[in-house]
Amino acid sequence: MTMPTRVFIVHMLTPLGPRLFTRANEIGMMKEGYVWILTDGLTDILSTLDPSVIDSMQGVLGVKPHVPRSKELESFKIRWKRKIQQEYPTNESFELNIFGLRAYDAASGLAMAVEKLGPTNFSFQKSNTHRNSTDLDTVGVSQIGPSLLQSLLSTRFKGLSGHFQILNRQLRSSAFQVVNVIGKGERGVGFWTPENGTVRKLHSTSKANLGTIVWPGESPSVPKGWVLPTNKKKLRIGVPVTKGFGEFVKVTRDPSTNATEVTGFSIAVFDAVMAALPYAVPYEYSPFQTPDGDPAGDYNDLIYQVYLQKYDAVVGDTTILANRSLYVDFTLPYTESGVSMIVPIVDGRRKNAWVFLKPLTWDLWVTSSCFFVFIGFVIWVLEHRVNKDFRGPRSHQVGTIFWFSFSTLVFAQKERIVNNLARFVVIIWLFVVLILTQSYTASLTSMLTVQQLNPTITDINELIKKGERVGCQHASFVHEFLIKWMKFDESKLVIYESPEKLDELFSKGGIAAAFDEIPYMKTFLTKYCSKYTAVGPTYKFDGFGFVFPKGSPLVADVSRQVLNVTEGAKMLQFEKAWFGQTTSCPELTNSVSSNSIGLNSFWGLFLIAGVASFVALITCITTFLYENRDALINLNSPSSIWRKIKAMVTRFDDKDLRSHTFRESDQLQDERHQSHGCSYTNFPPSPSSLLIPTHNNSAFFGEQGTPSSGHADPVGPNRPMSPHIMFEYELANINHE
Repeated sequence: MTMPTRVFIVHMLTPLGPRLFTRANEIGMMKEGYVWILTDGLTDILSTLDPSVIDSMQGVLGVKPHVPRSKELESFKIRWKRKIQQEYPTNESFELNIFGLRAYDAASGLAMAVEKLGPTNFSFQKSNTHRNSTDLDTVGVSQIGPSLLQSLLSTRFKGLSGHFQILNRQLRSSAFQVVNVIGKGERGVGFWTPENGTVRKLHSTSKANLGTIVWPGESPSVPKGWVLPTNKKKLRIGVPVTKGFGEFVKVTRDPSTNATEVTGFSIAVFDAVMAALPYAVPYEYSPFQTPDGDPAGDYNDLIYQVYLQKYDAVVGDTTILANRSLYVDFTLPYTESGVSMIVPIVDGRRKNAWVFLKPLTWDLWVTSSCFFVFIGFVIWVLEHRVNKDFRGPRSHQVGTIFWFSFSTLVFAQKERIVNNLARFVVIIWLFVVLILTQSYTASLTSMLTVQQLNPTITDINELIKKGERVGCQHASFVHEFLIKWMKFDESKLVIYESPEKLDELFSKGGIAAAFDEIPYMKTFLTKYCSKYTAVGPTYKFDGFGFVFPKGSPLVADVSRQVLNVTEGAKMLQFEKAWFGQTTSCPELTNSVSSNSIGLNSFWGLFLIAGVASFVALITCITTFLYENRDALINLNSPSSIWRKIKAMVTRFDDKDLRSHTFRESDQLQDERHQSHGCSYTNFPPSPSSLLIPTHNNSAFFGEQGTPSSGHADPVGPNRPMSPHIMFEYELANINHE
């Protein structure tokens, strides 16, 4: 395919140049799409040309040496015009062109060079002439020629045409001006300098574009410069005719005019690509259909028409495949590629009776239960000797341990805490329980209220083993792909033609899954994302591309422009126009267990609670042993360790009468005795008398060794013993045993 040029560079002088443009205008070569560029031979004399010639040169670009404005130049023009009017009154043209200005500067430069030589001999040496010599041979040769040449080459000054300097025996031009022929004359649009290249302003280093250029045909857009031969017909572009997925290609026919209109995402992309080519390519769309408007074949049949030269190209949602590339050429793809599976989604919210156990993992349940019991035991140890709420029969105390610890779940504990270490442990534990209960509540609420969307099928092999029916699009290569590569039974494949038909098949249970290309899949999910989803894996293919004959020169240029269009903002505009705004679809949940809270999220809190409890427990035991160290030392050495431990446990089980809680209770009892006429003396019993166990003494201790509360003589057995005396009594019993 040959593409003739429409860019012409004219290097001519008068009168041939004006005649060329007059003739070009007559044959239509000065219309839109053409580019004409003049060299300085014609550009310098534009102001002297006839107006009819200027009219035929509208939109032409020219390049000429730049002549800077100066007072000397304006003064010379005035004197020149006055001189011409005096000598040639009938001459209407008084303009000086660049050649006249340079001639004046050349004469001035030569005069300066001669002045540099000073007084010298300007004699000429005549050469020997022969009989057959010409008249030029009779001209003498100057003796100062070489010296004058060197003086002229070194002469530099600011003349009428600009800076005068001869380099490499040529006059150096500092800048060129780019002009555009508009209206009755020319207009400057920029400059070119050897240092900065093309610039908008002469003394600027900015690489801005040239000024606004009006091209031939009064077109403001830059011509392509190339075009397909005008003597050939337009490219015939084949487009597919489908009954579904009209977002990509849609063919409509006007019944009144029988005119066919082709629209769609693929058509919009192709139009943008062709418009971006550096040359014009005329084309027209031709639907691949029967006279009745039905599809004339599948996509393979349509692409094969290019091989048969019935179409010059094919535009549409045509997938690039290896077997198709054997007889046609594809451009680069303009959409992403791949084949994936579409399946329905179901709400996986748990609706069974044991859902309340799901918010926490089993290891967190076990750890929490153990800590509840452990914290209850620690609080009992810290409060047992000083708090009557943690005393009583053994069964009652065990129940108190469990009741107190588990009641902290709802902060319903009623027992009063009096020990500071116990208060410290309870504060930390309540903080742990607060976070644990709040997290449990949030997780359970999420499981019962938030949708847990899961795909019905995730494994393709499961479909094949169960013999499930699957769907695929009509006239698509996916049908062959499922049979040959995925090993599906052909009888299990159900054909659909539109997104609505696919939704109907799913709704009626006609298929368990569907396979389609990613562009179609996205279009379908845009409409039905609340009911279906795409699951992996994605099978790689090369996406949609445009089809051209083998060896077409357009493939490389079209592919290059496909990249430019797909990487720019136009692609987003096309997607928004044909596929609409992307709806917010619910996200899938891989599994409900992902909502369960594990021990990893709380081990730090349990660590803090455990360390605090151990520190409080060790502190309590250490303090107790320290306070009773004298009694341990006074034990008989033959006593076994087990008997000592038993004595300490028995001592620990008793009340700590030194505690302020029990002292307040004793004061209340004393006040009650005094109100009944009873009083105590200030003489305490002898400690030695208490070391001898008697029947009367033992009779005054109730359950767990607590003194009776009856009235007694101050020195009698009803008098409450001090803690040290009671402990010495217990040790005495151990020694007697």
